[in-house]
Amino acid sequence: MTRLVAPEILETLADDDPHAIRSRADLLKVNWIMGNHRWMLQKLKTERQPGEHICELGAGDGALSQKLLRNAVCAPHELHAVDLAVQPKNWPAGAVWHRGDLFAMPLPDCEILIANLFLHHFTDEQLSRLGAQLSPKTRLIIAAEPARYFAHKISGWLFSRLARLNHVTRYDMQVSIRAGFRGDELPRSLALQAPWSWRSYCTPLGANRVVMRR
Repeated sequence: MTRLVAPEILETLADDDPHAIRSRADLLKVNWIMGNHRWMLQKLKTERQPGEHICELGAGDGALSQKLLRNAVCAPHELHAVDLAVQPKNWPAGAVWHRGDLFAMPLPDCEILIANLFLHHFTDEQLSRLGAQLSPKTRLIIAAEPARYFAHKISGWLFSRLARLNHVTRYDMQVSIRAGFRGDELPRSLALQAPWSWRSYCTPLGANRVVMRR
């Protein structure tokens, strides 16, 4: 499938819309099945050096970032998050929430960036701009995005119905898969060059996982 970026319904809904609330709950279920949060926690525990700061791009409701704190991956003052949404009410004291357009502000000076089911929202041109915005301090990027394969479209369709996901999640899942990545498309879309290197692979449950190092 050719990569196709299109709007998702959840992006158009207010934070307190019942369908948005239900869809965000669905996404927690999807993430649990895909194992993205568990994988990121494992990677960060082995890759992060003491004192390094972590920034989550597209943090949403802050669920993943807060898991980092609960699992002692970093301290609150070492944690940053970026999102268009307002800071969650339960956001931990000491952690930094940057609210705004990713392309209209400098990225935080963090050694590690993480992104979970977020970067597929952007075109290759936008991703190239994002890569150019990276702080000189950033040495590691860990990303888990949808894998763009027809088999995952079918399995996603079946899972959506078996798990009784709401109509927003069912629609957005298919849009996400069509906008997803194969192989090393993500680091190449970010226009990363030497001394950057990366390792990427797709999981049977539909994740394209990439670890990029400088």
